[in-house]
Amino acid sequence: MPSANTAAAPASPPGAFVISLDFEINWGVRDQQTLAQYGAHLRGVRAAVPAMLALFAEYGLHVTWATVGLLFFGTKAELLAHLPAVQPAYADANMSPYRALDEVGPDEATDPYHFGRSLIAEIRATPHQEMASHTYCHYYCLERGQTVEAFEHDLGMAAQVAAEHGLRLESLVFPRNQYNASYLSACAAAGITSYRGNEASWIYKERSEEQQALYKRGARLLDAYVNLSGQHTARWADMAASFPFNIPASRFLRPWSGRLKVLEGLRLRRILAGMEHAARHGEIYHLWWHPHNFGMNLTENMAVLRQIATHFRALQARYGMLSLSMSEVATRLLAISTAASA
Repeated sequence: MPSANTAAAPASPPGAFVISLDFEINWGVRDQQTLAQYGAHLRGVRAAVPAMLALFAEYGLHVTWATVGLLFFGTKAELLAHLPAVQPAYADANMSPYRALDEVGPDEATDPYHFGRSLIAEIRATPHQEMASHTYCHYYCLERGQTVEAFEHDLGMAAQVAAEHGLRLESLVFPRNQYNASYLSACAAAGITSYRGNEASWIYKERSEEQQALYKRGARLLDAYVNLSGQHTARWADMAASFPFNIPASRFLRPWSGRLKVLEGLRLRRILAGMEHAARHGEIYHLWWHPHNFGMNLTENMAVLRQIATHFRALQARYGMLSLSMSEVATRLLAISTAASA
């Protein structure tokens, strides 16, 4: 028991359920999929976002929407007036969206693939939703040709556009999960207090597109159904040890698959077990996906999400589990870090 002259250490927060969404529409897939191949999934985002927001509001879920900055516009003219002075010069020129601006339509009404202003308005109108950064142009931090200077200009434009909409971006998700430790100082300088790191396993180690391997993709797929790599929950004290705070991913919510529907029970149990572990041990469980993952089979995907939300509500009642956005986690981590250094 502390003496009268010694301040008691702050109690550890309870476990928390964090959801982050990589909101990108075509800016996140344009270099890998054509609209002919994937356009239906992207158009489906227009129904998926309102459906998810309604469920989040129903269950009181606090969610971080890591949004590509180019989605903030309603017209191409506005977009073209907000281009960074230094743009990425990838070795593979197809990776830069600035090389394909002629494919962008005149406005959101005619081009649902590249504009998101109306959806962003719906997100902002829903309680407990955090608007965060997925960089401005879906910037790849590990591809050949990228530089810190171009990344700084990218984050600067993301911050400028957000400020024009009355927002301050505090959380970041690296596109394609290409975490780059060399860029953390640039993140901090841009006002970023937290980012989503990768799971601590060789299966999920950050890599460029050239470094992707089929056997690693296969291992990640299998791990979604069978526990190969652990629950990947995070401890508060570990996250508070460095800044910006790393709020690592626990699990990617893979979209419902008709081909794999016989295994759906395994996939769901894998997620629910990780949430339970976090709640029991006072740790963080961080689930993530893309809105376009729900662009097809919306009914089936929403049914899975409702089961996850219902399980959270049970853990909330049993263990006091919290629903927190990434910025809310960062606020608590700052308090823990400050108390530890006092």
